[in-house]
Amino acid sequence: MRLRRVGTGALLLECEDAERAEAWRAELWRRREAGELSAAEIVPGATTVLLDGVAPGTARLLAGWTPDPAATAAAGPLVEIPTVFDGEDLPDVAEHWAVPVGEAVRRLADTEFTVAFCGFAPGFAYLRGLPPEWAVPRLAAPRPRVPAGAVGLASGFAGIYPTASPGGWRLVGRTGSVLFDVRREPPALLAPGTRVRLVVR
Repeated sequence: MRLRRVGTGALLLECEDAERAEAWRAELWRRREAGELSAAEIVPGATTVLLDGVAPGTARLLAGWTPDPAATAAAGPLVEIPTVFDGEDLPDVAEHWAVPVGEAVRRLADTEFTVAFCGFAPGFAYLRGLPPEWAVPRLAAPRPRVPAGAVGLASGFAGIYPTASPGGWRLVGRTGSVLFDVRREPPALLAPGTRVRLVVR
């Protein structure tokens, strides 16, 4: 892990990979809950964690902590997303995995995902949990419009489009779950650390 100061009262942890970034996110949230860390914001990325509004001396604290990746597995709440697996790219995903379509659906439904980080659009969560060998490439050219609720795969992640937008992920299904609603508290259904199951409808 590399630690950099990125402004007044902000630190950026640069990790070797996504698993270590998730371990650090969980460790930092746990320590903040326990009163051992003062930070206004803890914002995970693909391989980084940003701490904003930290107290003086935080860098020295971090240097003495070693997160346990195994302790992050069951840390977050579980959200089940009812999913209809009828996406137009599902046959291509199954072919890429060299399995029948039904087996591809079973694999996705049997996977417990974890929200690694959020981005791209409000409420869009990057879900990790697929084995590296199941990673599928993005489309060569993005679609001009992907409907809200579309479930897609790209580069080792799964994701659900919270609103209609352009997108290049391979669509495997759809859900009626509302991923982002400004009238709800919190507005985003899926936050970093949340465990997610795609439940067959």
